[in-house]
Amino acid sequence: MKYQINAICKSFEVKINECIDNFSSEGILFGDGQRNKIKLFELVTKTINIKSFKIPHLINKIAYKYFRKSKARRSFEYATTLLEKGIGTPLPIAYYENYDFIGLKDSYYISEHLQCDLTYRELVEIPDFPDHENILRQFTQFSFDLHKKGIEFLDHSPGNTLIKKTIKGNYDFFLVDLNRMNFHDSMNFDSRMKNLSHLTPKKEMIAVMSNEYSKLYPAQTEAEIYEKMWFYTNDFQERFAKKRYLKKKLKFWKS
Repeated sequence: MKYQINAICKSFEVKINECIDNFSSEGILFGDGQRNKIKLFELVTKTINIKSFKIPHLINKIAYKYFRKSKARRSFEYATTLLEKGIGTPLPIAYYENYDFIGLKDSYYISEHLQCDLTYRELVEIPDFPDHENILRQFTQFSFDLHKKGIEFLDHSPGNTLIKKTIKGNYDFFLVDLNRMNFHDSMNFDSRMKNLSHLTPKKEMIAVMSNEYSKLYPAQTEAEIYEKMWFYTNDFQERFAKKRYLKKKLKFWKS
């Protein structure tokens, strides 16, 4: 087994090891567990979130041992980098990797479990969610800050930003599901807009986000930002619909 524990959590190493050893039989399942399995464990005064990644297929088993960092390790390292850059994410605690003679067998990412008030998904699914426009505008400011700092969050999708209300009218944002991320010195206009394309299919939300983004990015007009953001959003939605249709068709022929 290979692992790394955040220095500030080293005193809990024995307990964390026990959680990993007993992952299959203990802990409280969080979410549906259909792809990756997440369980909650109590660690002294904290609740920790342990994500067990799906066992990789043969090629990736080899790749993750010799050529690429595992998803668990990337999640831990990217979370550390985000915090260093002043971007919210649950505290990274550790990652663990188990290997067999072929390659990576299984892997785990451990972080502090964060109780949130909502995710971006609620803004999409509940148009009359309380303080909807204010939250959406603050989320856009948060996304602009990511881009300004050269952070390309490749899974910038509705369920991957946790939102917590602080004082009245203000919100904090925390990224999760971190294993796909790029860090740049800067991001151009197209990269910024493409990065926002997975969030919502609703034109009225795109309009609000474009308006707020234009206040922070004077290099482009509000109209230009809206046009480009909608172009990439529409392109993603069309490709997503086509992919879903093909999956259903394949499932029909298999049945």
